[in-house]
Amino acid sequence: MDVVVVGGGPAGRALARACAARGLGTTVVDPNPARPWRATYAAWADELPDDAPVAVSTSRARAVTTAEHLIPRGYAVLDNEGLRRLPDEVRVVAGRVVDRTTTSVTLAGGRVLTGRVVDASGALGGRAAQTAVGVVVPAASATPFVGPDEALIMDWRKPPAAATSDPTFLYAIPVSADEVLLEETSLARRPGLPLAELRLRLHARLAAWDIAVPEGEERVRIPLDGQARDGAFGAAAGWVHPATGYSVAVALRRASVVADALAHGREVERSAAERAVRALRLRGLAALLALPPDEVPEFFNSFFELSATHQRAYLGGPDDLRGTVQAMLRLFGSVPWVMRGRLAFPVQSAKSARTLG
Repeated sequence: MDVVVVGGGPAGRALARACAARGLGTTVVDPNPARPWRATYAAWADELPDDAPVAVSTSRARAVTTAEHLIPRGYAVLDNEGLRRLPDEVRVVAGRVVDRTTTSVTLAGGRVLTGRVVDASGALGGRAAQTAVGVVVPAASATPFVGPDEALIMDWRKPPAAATSDPTFLYAIPVSADEVLLEETSLARRPGLPLAELRLRLHARLAAWDIAVPEGEERVRIPLDGQARDGAFGAAAGWVHPATGYSVAVALRRASVVADALAHGREVERSAAERAVRALRLRGLAALLALPPDEVPEFFNSFFELSATHQRAYLGGPDDLRGTVQAMLRLFGSVPWVMRGRLAFPVQSAKSARTLG
């Protein structure tokens, strides 16, 4: 094999497809290739490549902070089957990697696979996490939260019930023509907010509108500050955005770039700009974690009052150093003086205390 991709998630499979399209013999090592994908992957539509498998999309989005913000930007939910699909020439090997070098991997049981090895096995380590609990309800039942042709990116209004002071928001997006995902989300916490607390809040929101709790739920835990590894791809390379938890759009968009590098024998490594952007975003994560719970909606109100250019620069790819710096400076200058002090000198997180659940 020319390339061995370790990890069979959305990022690993995107890279495998791109490598195969360039004639590279490609193997994907997936510890459980038959396991269903229960996560919902979404992104801003303009951040996706043209061939991204979109299941449903909206033409606009909305955010509720201390005010309501209408965002004239398309939002897309991805089709998991499309993300999973691989061409016939890609070999999928079920197994757990116990050792790897840049040119070989050893599986439990002793089997060895050789080729250029790319780690796409996901985020590793870190203490801060985004957590969420969601349910899918009929679109008609979700009208108190989200309108037609709309994605509710975040609604920071407090739920009717909560056992802690940690800030959470409601995320509501269409997942089909007649269904909507309602998800109670803790954007960032060290450690992640327990799922039991998120479930309590989500059920309280549903009960306030007499919406029956359906069977089954989506559970989310996204490490936000995991180790970024050289020679890796996707979340393993540190592409998870600490302010959003997003990484799939970047992986889909950059799969062709990395596949070209592999096809020409170049090293897969992070640029200086990418390292700097990640350091800045982790600094932003520390500042966000240091804010008192009641100030978080105010912080995001300031963010959504930024220009569309600055919003996109901060939320976008992992190597736009100039755009990231400009957006962070503009946001810092727009918040109240007291908040500026907290952002400039983040100390012990206001959201790091352990809670029951």
